[in-house]
Amino acid sequence: MCGLMSIAVSSYRYNSRRSDGSLREKLIRLAREKPRYGYRRLQVLVEREGERVNHKRLWRVYREAGLCLKRKKRRHCVRVGSPRPALTGADQEWALDFAHDVLAAGRKIRVLSVVDAFTRECLALEVDTGFASRRVTRVLDEIIARRGRPQAIRCDNVLTREGQAERKKQFLSIPYGMATTVTPSGFHMQGRSDRP
Repeated sequence: MCGLMSIAVSSYRYNSRRSDGSLREKLIRLAREKPRYGYRRLQVLVEREGERVNHKRLWRVYREAGLCLKRKKRRHCVRVGSPRPALTGADQEWALDFAHDVLAAGRKIRVLSVVDAFTRECLALEVDTGFASRRVTRVLDEIIARRGRPQAIRCDNVLTREGQAERKKQFLSIPYGMATTVTPSGFHMQGRSDRP
């Protein structure tokens, strides 16, 4: 049979003489002491006890012993709140957002975009190196003079520091009497369907 397969008889009948029992016991004992350690950290502990071991052999024994750790799943932000009402026409809700870019000279710029959430029409694109709240209000005034006042404005936390969403309404000082919706974690956490 070995002649047909053209393999050596010594290879076909080879039985491994090495025993991984002591290494397996050490790994299990160390893994119980340090349950969050992976095989590379356990190898350091095994070598501190005086046994030099090849990392490939250690990984094989570690895997055969069933000690592999499960990878942590990334935690997703839990959004609390009521779903947004369905829009039925233009000028019901406008969305404000900032985009950032760098010029060839190395200077940073910001682009303020105002988008109608229903029609997806871009109402304003303002480019500058920085935007004060008065400037944002002035841009909104210009749009309102052309189109009228929306029922609500939606914006994320990029207008102020993260975590100051409630105070942001005061910083914007929008005197229009319309609702200002603040999304808690920005458009990037909402998914592409909600992005203006």
